[in-house]
Amino acid sequence: MDKEVTIYDIARGIGVSPTTVSRALNNHPAVKEKTKKKIFQAAADMGYQSNVFAANLRSKKTNNIGVIVPSLNSNFQASVLAGMEKVANEAGYNLVISQSLESAEKEIANTRSMFKSRVDGLIVSLASEAEHLDHFAPFHKKGIPVMFYDRITNSENSTGVTIDNIQAAQVATNHMIEQGCKRIVHVLGSTKISVYADRLKGYKYALIDKGIPFEEEMVIVLSEINELAAEQVVDQIMQMDPLPDGVFVSNDACAASCMNHLKQRGIRIPEDMSIVGFNNEVISRLVEPKITTINYPGFEMGEVAMRNLINHLDEPETALLHNTNRITLRSELLIRDSSLKKK
Repeated sequence: MDKEVTIYDIARGIGVSPTTVSRALNNHPAVKEKTKKKIFQAAADMGYQSNVFAANLRSKKTNNIGVIVPSLNSNFQASVLAGMEKVANEAGYNLVISQSLESAEKEIANTRSMFKSRVDGLIVSLASEAEHLDHFAPFHKKGIPVMFYDRITNSENSTGVTIDNIQAAQVATNHMIEQGCKRIVHVLGSTKISVYADRLKGYKYALIDKGIPFEEEMVIVLSEINELAAEQVVDQIMQMDPLPDGVFVSNDACAASCMNHLKQRGIRIPEDMSIVGFNNEVISRLVEPKITTINYPGFEMGEVAMRNLINHLDEPETALLHNTNRITLRSELLIRDSSLKKK
């Protein structure tokens, strides 16, 4: 194996002291720009790799932030990660990303791995199977900040970034009722997940508010809410008697796929059945009719979560993490043709 190139090799090669090489590689202002360029060029030519581990041990910082997501196969999560990456990058931090695949066991393993890797902070959207939070205790003990987003928890030691899912679902359901819908199906993911439990509450509140009785059979709970589940959803809808006149789906991809399956069975959208989705994903604007949806600000959520975590790392005593347990972002209903029975 080739011997590792050191700062002493670079110093010998261009006739400067190892201290000058070290300072130049750390961008020290005491080193002249011309010398700095010469050293950088020599380092590149010789294949020098800085010893990040040694530097981290000295500074007790890795400049890595761990992120645990339920699944990477999601437009919403992709938007959140893009927002996080932007803020982290600007502040000189790297992201270490892993996915729990909705498994509590995998989330625990990922958390341990992040702890052993000495991440400076951790941002998590909880797995659907996560029932307790003991695996985050080592972080709290060591004073390593933990933030939750989207699927959050009520924890004294952590801040959560989310939207008001109860209000968002209530607004969406109210809109459908105002359009004349009286039998609204609500399609959602597992109610073990806080966001879906809250959306179900909002849906119920809207019905109660308008004097429409809540019927358990009008709620379709899916283990995975995606486009593949739509055929099963539509099969259930078509067996209902009388047929529903509205479908509120907690995810745009599933809503778009439901709409296609309903149209194939001769259901006119929105005349026979209104459809409302959730998240404002690209698909909601590409189908015909375009889908009414809740704008869920994923990119902004990623930015806010990361900014708060980095603020805590830079100035722990003034950080927002100490002042609040929840940051609620604004969501809004985007009304499009799929729900407009009254035009």
